[in-house]
Amino acid sequence: MGIQIGGQIEKVSGKKLGYNEFVERYMEKNQPVVLTGLMDDWRACRDWVTDDGQPNLQFFTTHFGKSKVQVADCGTREFTDQKRVEMTVADFVEQWLGGPIQEHSNASSHEAMSKELLYLKDWHFVKEYPEYKAYTTPVLFCDDWLNMYLDNYHMHNDPNIYSENNEISCSDYRFVYMGAKGTWTPLHADVFRSYSWSANVCGKKRWLFLSPSQSHLVFGRNMKSCVYNIFDDVSETNVPGFAKAIWLESIQEPNEIIFVPSGWYHQVHNLEDTISINHNWFNAYNIRWVWDLLLRDYYEAKEYIEDIKDICDDFEGLCQRNLAANTGMNFSDFLIFLARFSLANLIQLHYFARKNGNHTRHSSPIAQNFTFNLASIQKIASNIKSMEDQTGSHGFHLDFREALNDPKFFKLCTVLGRQYGMVHMEPDWNCDTKKAWLDDMRYMEILGTCSSEVSTASDLVKFVEHAVAEFMGV
Repeated sequence: MGIQIGGQIEKVSGKKLGYNEFVERYMEKNQPVVLTGLMDDWRACRDWVTDDGQPNLQFFTTHFGKSKVQVADCGTREFTDQKRVEMTVADFVEQWLGGPIQEHSNASSHEAMSKELLYLKDWHFVKEYPEYKAYTTPVLFCDDWLNMYLDNYHMHNDPNIYSENNEISCSDYRFVYMGAKGTWTPLHADVFRSYSWSANVCGKKRWLFLSPSQSHLVFGRNMKSCVYNIFDDVSETNVPGFAKAIWLESIQEPNEIIFVPSGWYHQVHNLEDTISINHNWFNAYNIRWVWDLLLRDYYEAKEYIEDIKDICDDFEGLCQRNLAANTGMNFSDFLIFLARFSLANLIQLHYFARKNGNHTRHSSPIAQNFTFNLASIQKIASNIKSMEDQTGSHGFHLDFREALNDPKFFKLCTVLGRQYGMVHMEPDWNCDTKKAWLDDMRYMEILGTCSSEVSTASDLVKFVEHAVAEFMGV
C-alpha cells in the first residue's frame, strides 16, 4: 500500500525570520518548517564533518569514544520501537565502519532491514560534555521550559528511577543522533507532545509528516496501536483509515534545521550517512498539548488496571505511579512544574517593573511574554481543577518562600530572564540580577496578600490570578 504525498514542508531563511514572525507563522499555528542559515558558526559543523562532507567518525572515537550510548537496531522491532542496545561510541563507530550499508528508501522494513543497521539515538551529549560547545541553540528555539527546568530539577523524583549512575540519561532532552545511510526512525509523535527541532550537521534525511487532525488514520480500530512503518503493507482491516492519510514530505539537506510542531506524527529516513542534533521542548504556546497527553495517558493507565481497583489500597496512587513510568511525569509533577514557572515568571515581571516602571508594561515585548506565560499556566491549572471530580485532587506542596531560598530556583529565574532577553533582543536584560531582588520578593505584597504555599490546582489558579492582577494594577 503506497502513501499519498500532499505537499512539501515550507523552507525559509532562518536569518531573515524574526522571533515574532516565527511564533505567528509556525509555533502558534503548530506548522512545520525547514530553516536555513542558522548553523554557520557551529563548532560541530567543523569538528564533526570531514572536508568532503562525511561524518568525521575518527573524531568521535578519539574525543568521545568511551561514552556509553543507546543504539537502535533498525532491523529489529521491539514492541512499538526498535530494539536498543548499549555500547560505547568507539564500538558503535567500529561496527559502522566494519560492515556494508544496505540501501534504503521506500522499501518495506522486511526488504530494507535484512542487514543490521545501527543508529545511535538520544545521546545526552550536552549533559555529558558541558565544556564542549558544539552548537548554540538558535534564538527561535530558546523559549524552552523543558530543558531549562531539567537543568535544575528532575521532572519526577522517584528513587526507583533516578540514581547517581543514570542521572545523565534522564536529565534533559538535548540529543545527538548518528546513523549510516539506511537507518531510520519509525512513525511516532514526540515525547510529551513537545515541539522539537532537528539540525543536520551532515547528511540528508527524508521526513514524512502527518498533521494532528489526521493522526487517527494511523491507528487501529481501538486507537491503541499505531502503524510502525508507513512503507510496510499496512492492513486495511487493522488500520482502516490509513489509505486516506495525506502526508507532507521534506528532504532535509546538511546545515538545515527542521521544526517539528506538537502532535505531528513523523517517520524519518537517513538518505546518507548523517549526524544530527535534536531538542525537544515546550513553552506557553504548546503546554496544553502536554496536559492533553497526560490526561489521555492517565485514563489509559487507569483503564489498564481497573480490574484490581477494589483490592488496591491506593489505586489512584498506583495510577499516578504508572503514569509517571509511562509518560515521564504525573499530575503532581506537572503541577509543581507549573507552580515553579508561575513564580519565576512573576519574579521577572516584578523585576521588570522595578527596572522600568509599570507604565511600560503594555509596550514591552518581554513583559507581554511573561504575562502571556502566566495566563497560559492559569488556563491549564483551571483545566486541571475542573477535572478533579473525575481524576481526583492530586496534592503536591510548594512553599514559594522556601523556593526563593533555593539556589536551583534562583538559577531557573536567572536563566529564564536571560533567555527572554535574547529572544526579544534585549541582551542586557537580567545581567544585573542580584540575589537582593529575590530577597525583596519575600516581603512583597503578592506573597503577603495571597497564600505563599500551593498544594492544589485551585491554589495555583488563585495565585496566578492574584499575581497578574497585582502587576496589571487591577
